[in-house]
This record gives sequence, structure tokens and C-alpha cells, in this order.
Amino acid sequence: MKKPYYLFNPGRLSREDNTLKFTPVDEHGNEGQPRHIPIETVDNLYCFGSLDANSAMYNFLGKNNVAVHFFDYYEHYTGSFMPKDYLLAGKMQVEQTKQYLSDKKRIIVAQKFVEGGAWNMLKNLKYYDNRQKDVSKQIIAIEAYMAVIRDTKKVDELMGIEGNIRQNYYEAFDAIINDFSMGNRTKQPPNNEVNTLISFGNMMCYTLCLSQIYHTQLNPTISFLHEPGYRRYSLALDLAEIFKPILVDRTIFSLLNKKQIQSSDFRQELNRCVMKDSARKAFAQAFDEKLKETFKHKSLGKHVSYKHLVKLECYKLSKHILGIDEYKPFRIMW
Repeated sequence: MKKPYYLFNPGRLSREDNTLKFTPVDEHGNEGQPRHIPIETVDNLYCFGSLDANSAMYNFLGKNNVAVHFFDYYEHYTGSFMPKDYLLAGKMQVEQTKQYLSDKKRIIVAQKFVEGGAWNMLKNLKYYDNRQKDVSKQIIAIEAYMAVIRDTKKVDELMGIEGNIRQNYYEAFDAIINDFSMGNRTKQPPNNEVNTLISFGNMMCYTLCLSQIYHTQLNPTISFLHEPGYRRYSLALDLAEIFKPILVDRTIFSLLNKKQIQSSDFRQELNRCVMKDSARKAFAQAFDEKLKETFKHKSLGKHVSYKHLVKLECYKLSKHILGIDEYKPFRIMW
């Protein structure tokens, strides 16, 4: 079974037969103990340190359909190496483009993404509200905004509502999380531990969505809620709206409230808060475990993992674009 691998240290990636060899290198150029990874077990590589690899290495990764995602020193996502788009189909490309170009069709899909994300945020808040965490004010506000989603006519108007929903949602974090204060949501740069974890987790969710889109016929550069850009896979941003509350926020609540990540796992640098390796490893491990977790899917009648759930969402979107079935975003019921 394939799985993601996380490379936290700087190092050199090379090939030995059908095995990847990662040799960590410290700041003085001294090599550490090499780590061997069978290529058939690799799903994605996440690189948090500088990676030394040549074109032959990337050809090898591409032929084995392994994506590589890069993050800088401050945990910012900087880009991905994606193998050739081997599943892209002409009909899907044409229909997906038509959906984007039609204002009427585009707004319908965009509304679905916001509705799905808002529902899952609301479900998180109601869970904690039932456990003596008073977030009733935020619940009422979000429900009011959700009621007018279908009334929007333009995407920028919809994005404004989505922003208000998320602002109220983040206001509830201080009541949910013990021993940490989030304050206002800050991104560039994040100024405290909670904001740093949110930014890091959102990027992990984004790369997960990107890797699952890649395994379908969808084009990751043609999106509906977020405006397509020249340098980003914006459809992954759309899909991530649905899954961030489930995969990222629930992981953060658990790690902080169970004290698996503490204030000592961060450091302050000028006007930003930075995760130490201990925090990155703890979050990556918990996130990976969450993706492996299974539940009984109501429609399919069988158990599926959260990772596979993202791919199923891509399939549902594909059917909508091709006119086979109406897209209904995933709504968590627990």
C-alpha cells in the first residue's frame, strides 16, 4: 500500500535500483545515515528541508507517478513536482472549461463548495457547544450566512460570505482550544501557535486534494470558487474548503487539547511564530493517521478512509461536470 513520506531534514535524494535513497546532510555538509524507501510504497513526498536531486531522479519519480511537494523554512508551501497528467481527457477538459466560463454554471458549483465547508465547520462548533464550550454566538452567525449562500449571483459576492463564515468560525477557536489563544487569523506571517498550525495544516490539506485530483480526469488548474491563477492548482483550493474543518481543524483541536503539541514546540522569530521539527512531525503523524481512519460511507454502504473520501469527492464533481449527476458536497454527520 502506498503512503506519503515526510523529509524534514535537508539532504540528497538518489536512486539505487528501484529504491529511493535519502541521505540527510547537516549544515556543515556532513552526511547522516541514509534511508532507503522502495519506490512502489511511495504515494507523495513532502520536503521541508532543501532537497538535492537531479533530472534523472525526477524522471524516475515521474514514471512512478510520485508527486513531490515543497515547503520553505517557514512551512510555506512553495510548489509541487507533478508527474505527467496521464489521466486527463479531452472531453473533461472541454466540459470543465465550459462550466467555468458560464457564470450561471460556475456559481452553482462554487456555492456547493461553500455550503459543504460551512456545514462541516458548523458541525465542529456544535460538537464542542454540546460539551460546555460556549460557541452558540458563532453558530447563530454562521447559520444566518449559510441561509443566503444560494442568493448570491457572483463569485466575489459568494467569497465575501465565505469570508464572514470563516471569520466567525475562527472566533470560536479560543473557546475550543485549551491553554492557547488564537486571536485574529493571521497568515503572512502567522503570529502565534494556533495560526501557525492552521496555515501548516491548510497547506497539507491543499496538497492532499491536489494529489487526489491528479488521480482523476479533472484539470487542477480550472476552478470555480477560487479564481484560476497562473501559478497554482486552484481546484485543490476549492476542494480543500470542504475538508479543512474535518482533517485540519479537528486534528489541531485534538493535538493541542491533549497536549501532544505544546508551546515549547514553537519558537518566535521577529514577527512570526515558527514550528519546530517536533511540532511538524507530530502534526504530520496525526494528519496521516486521520487519513487512514475509516468510517462507513452512507451512500456506498461500506467503509472508506478519509483519504479515499477526497478522491470520491473528485469523482462526484466529475459526474456533475459531465452532466451525469448533480454534485452534492460531503457533509460530515458526526
